[in-house]
Amino acid sequence: MKVVIIKYNAGNIRSVLFALERIGVEALVTDNPDEIRAADKVIFPGVGEASSAMTYLQNKGLDMLIKSLKQPVLGICLGMQLMCSFSEENNTKCLGIFDQHVRLFPAVGLKVPQIGWNNITQLSSTLLHDVPENSYMYFVHSYYVEACAHAIAKTEYGVMYSSAIHKDNFYAVQFHPEKSGDMGQKILENFIRDI
Repeated sequence: MKVVIIKYNAGNIRSVLFALERIGVEALVTDNPDEIRAADKVIFPGVGEASSAMTYLQNKGLDMLIKSLKQPVLGICLGMQLMCSFSEENNTKCLGIFDQHVRLFPAVGLKVPQIGWNNITQLSSTLLHDVPENSYMYFVHSYYVEACAHAIAKTEYGVMYSSAIHKDNFYAVQFHPEKSGDMGQKILENFIRDI
């Protein structure tokens, strides 16, 4: 099986690679469109700022490529936000795979960004198979995807938001499965082996 991690200027790629190695999976890190198209599974990670990330993707033609992929794709953190239609972070038009807006957390007695462990609830997807309700995952983010019909997990941090979403062959999680211990590892295993 060929697993590709999309290389761009906002990746948390090293930790994703290590997490995949722990479950016996070697992945290729590339921004080569032919390599990405030929993959069985594609991971689209991200840490950073939305508008500069989108500019980089557009300059490389990766924005159109990602939207056109037919194999399973997993977005992580900023990767999930970039799959949405619009981010309030520097008023950024994103990929539009999911017709959702990405919003800044309201600063109402909560620290922004949310950094640390929080639980995921209302789980419903093969991606989350054998992950118990209320499992804790590791989050680092100031922006969130609104609660929506595509949500396969939700989390509360001042507001109830979508912490994982799914549509067709596209899956995405706001938390970092590669930093979320055994349950995060289980999610990566599910994506590689069961989807």
